[in-house]
Amino acid sequence: MKLTNDFKHNLNTIKKELNVGKSFDVLERIIDVHNTKFYCYYLDGFVKDTNMEYVRRDMYNVKADEFKLITSANELIEKALSSIEASTDNDIDNLVKAVLSGQSILLCEKFPEALVLDYRTYPSRGIDEPDKEKVLRGSHDGFVETIVFNTALIRRRIRDSDLIFEMHTIGSISKTDIAIGYLNSTVDKKTLNKIRELIDNTDIKSLTLGDESFIEILTPKNRLNPFPRARHTERPDVVAAEIVEGKVAILIDNTPSVLIFPASIFDFIQSIDDYYLPVLTGNYLKILRFLVLFVNMFLTPVYVLLTDNPQWLVGKLNFLLPKDPYVLPIFLQFILAEFAIDGLKLASLNTPNSLGTSLSIIGGLILGDYTVQTGWFTPQTILYMSIVALSSFVQPSIELGFALKFLRIILLLLTGLLGKWGFVIGIIINIIIVLTTKTITGEKYLYPLIPFNWNDWSYVNILDTKSQTFLCCTSS
Repeated sequence: MKLTNDFKHNLNTIKKELNVGKSFDVLERIIDVHNTKFYCYYLDGFVKDTNMEYVRRDMYNVKADEFKLITSANELIEKALSSIEASTDNDIDNLVKAVLSGQSILLCEKFPEALVLDYRTYPSRGIDEPDKEKVLRGSHDGFVETIVFNTALIRRRIRDSDLIFEMHTIGSISKTDIAIGYLNSTVDKKTLNKIRELIDNTDIKSLTLGDESFIEILTPKNRLNPFPRARHTERPDVVAAEIVEGKVAILIDNTPSVLIFPASIFDFIQSIDDYYLPVLTGNYLKILRFLVLFVNMFLTPVYVLLTDNPQWLVGKLNFLLPKDPYVLPIFLQFILAEFAIDGLKLASLNTPNSLGTSLSIIGGLILGDYTVQTGWFTPQTILYMSIVALSSFVQPSIELGFALKFLRIILLLLTGLLGKWGFVIGIIINIIIVLTTKTITGEKYLYPLIPFNWNDWSYVNILDTKSQTFLCCTSS
């Protein structure tokens, strides 16, 4: 729908679309400059009074005789307005969207087009370091909920004209801004085109609950697979490093978390501290994280298998077996403990900060002690589940931690019900799940291990100094 020659009809249409007079924060301001009326529409809370005063001041600075000679909106921008971001448009839908996005529009009977002025000042918080991704060294800034600030944090680290941010809009109601960030010289064109296609073909009403909803929209057929498809991060240095590597970053307005595509399982095991420390130390930490991952995955199922086959433990290893009789099967004790630990995490999360730590410690001690005394759990169950719970915090990715939990529960159930054959079947099922998992663009989830690529494997695992400096964006 375009602006017409009937100015009153244009004003009435704009007012109707914006619900002027019904919504208190949608404002109309009439500015009379040299006997010419301008109708200004904007949202209260996005525009400062001083910025709007600049519009009147700039136009009044033009002499009346010269002002009368201005016959187009573009000419007004060139001769009268000092706004850095100013454009014209005659599409009513675009004008309404601009106002709802925080911009201001000016309509004048003299011009067949409207002026779009960007005087937005988004409410925002400081760029503090994200709590989940704190580092010993390196920068201590983090993304915020404003997409323009986030792109600036990346630009500060990549000063290359090949860095491109494509703006898209998703959601017929929310009209959420989404920026696709990539380095044109290194990006994988197949990945970029796939993401563009998925975004353009997505038809939803709203995207108000952030990045995970966006991922579920892009991968509707994989909702039962627990493994994450995109890497989440709130650190600008991580995003900059991934973009330089050739990956694609998705920035969603109103969320501080940036999505990185494509992402394999090794991307979720990495920690930014690995790259801020010496190569030997970084390799040690990565190997340790791999070992802890396998302990987290297999500790409780292997213990269930050993308790069902005590003859396998001979000599001094007998101390591993429970000494006291127990009513509930060991595998069922572990499954109940899995749910109990998650319940304590939720209780701690929803408790005020001043009480959260105390609740977690007291709840764990009291529940653990009484479950042993009443015979629900054996001491070994409490010990090994405590190891599993603590080891889950070694992994930087929360999403990967829950994926491992679901695989561990499958292995526990099959081992407890079917014994050693259940353990073998459980391992086969878990391997099949991992091998059949693919990234959002169709690559293998275990790449560069399967299929094996030595060059990419060395970069992922910091096997040499070049890869470390590359990922930290300190070397060309």
